[in-house]
Amino acid sequence: MGSGSLLWNLTKKYLTAGVIGLTITDRFASIVPVRGGSMSPTFNPRTNTGLGSLDDRVLIEKFCLAKYNFSHGDVVVFRSPSDHKQKLIKRIIGLPGDWIGTPQNDVIKIPEGHCWVEGDNPVSSMDSRTFGPIPLGLVHGRATTIVWPPQRICQVEKRIPRDRVSPSA
Repeated sequence: MGSGSLLWNLTKKYLTAGVIGLTITDRFASIVPVRGGSMSPTFNPRTNTGLGSLDDRVLIEKFCLAKYNFSHGDVVVFRSPSDHKQKLIKRIIGLPGDWIGTPQNDVIKIPEGHCWVEGDNPVSSMDSRTFGPIPLGLVHGRATTIVWPPQRICQVEKRIPRDRVSPSA
C-alpha cells in the first residue's frame, strides 16, 4: 500500500513540474538551437570544427509578443512563411511603415502587421529578400542571450545595416 502511494505522489509531482515547464516555455521564455550559418558571425561563428557542429543555443523571451513590441535590430524566431513546420531566426531590419532598400535596388514599404527580416550572413540566408515581409503573427519571440556553449554566453547585440532603412514619417 505504501509503495502505491509513493508512486502516486511522484507521478503528481512530475506531472505538475511538466505542466509548469510547458507553461513557461509556451508563455514566457524558451531555449532554442540555432542551426546553420545564416546568422554568422552573431550565431555559430565556427560551423565547421573538428568536433562537429557546435550549434549556439539562445534564450527566447516571449513578453514582446503581447503587443508586438519589437525594434530595429532585434533578432527574432519565427515560422517560415513558405514552410510553417520550419522555425527560422533572423534580425528585424524593417518594421511597419518603413521603407527598405533591397539588394536589387528596389524600395519596398513594409505593410502594417509585417516586418522585414534578414540573416547576418546574406550569402547563406533565406529571409525577406527571398519571401518578402513576414506577418508579425509568425514571430515566436526575441533572442536575448546566447546561453550555450559556455564560452559564448553573452547578450545578443542589436545591429542594423546602414543606408537600407528609411523609418516611416
